[in-house]
Amino acid sequence: MPREGAGPDFIEALARGLEVVAAFGPERPEMTLAEVASATGLARPTARRILLTLIDLGYVRPARAGYVLTPRVLDLGAAYIGSMGLWDIARPHLERLVRQTGESCSIAQLDGSDIVYVSRVSVPKIVSLAVQIGTRFPALPTSLGKVQLAALPSDELDRVLAEPTRSGLVPRWRPTREERDAELAGVRARGWALTDEQLTLGIRSVAAPLRDGQGRVVAGMNVNCHAAETSVEYLVDHHLPLLLRAAGEMSADLARRETLPHVTLGAG
Repeated sequence: MPREGAGPDFIEALARGLEVVAAFGPERPEMTLAEVASATGLARPTARRILLTLIDLGYVRPARAGYVLTPRVLDLGAAYIGSMGLWDIARPHLERLVRQTGESCSIAQLDGSDIVYVSRVSVPKIVSLAVQIGTRFPALPTSLGKVQLAALPSDELDRVLAEPTRSGLVPRWRPTREERDAELAGVRARGWALTDEQLTLGIRSVAAPLRDGQGRVVAGMNVNCHAAETSVEYLVDHHLPLLLRAAGEMSADLARRETLPHVTLGAG
């Protein structure tokens, strides 16, 4: 039977298969059948059938003590990035911004109450935030999340933030509704967002929104630094102007991409 709240077209088997894939991660790169069943809340026979199906499809393989994902899982994320053409547009802007600031720079999009990283150019640091494509964090305590949340109507904002985070991370900053609204009002007024160790100790960042041809905020771009190395003043005075220019140029590229004709090649 479909889960509570699901519509008549909901495919429970597909949902369970995706939940099994999502159960693997840095903390659980390899799991036994019992661990998969426990992590997903599935009965062991169900979990076993799903794992065997994923093995046949090439997304999972047996390992010494259980099961692990295969690199083919990357195709799922690559399909999303490729369908948007986002990396091709983002790469030169991110690489230039990294050269100018000497810091890691990223692009993330809103997914429920989380942000998900979709593009990143990193700089090796002794202490850094562990981020890769697909990493998710709670949106509100991040600069990337604030610039996107600030663009939402109030009713949609409430709906989005009512969704539980799927990041597994408890942020340091958990504001009241009044504090949240004041923070986002400031972001809307400035046009950019700052976070100073609100997600986790030692991490500061500043972010700007990325807009499409209709002016809608579709993502955020940030410069990320370590608090022990970069002051808030330097982040805002030096890195922010460079970021705002990069975000503006990339937004212009996104708008131009929308005006390009889409040509469909026939079969001959």
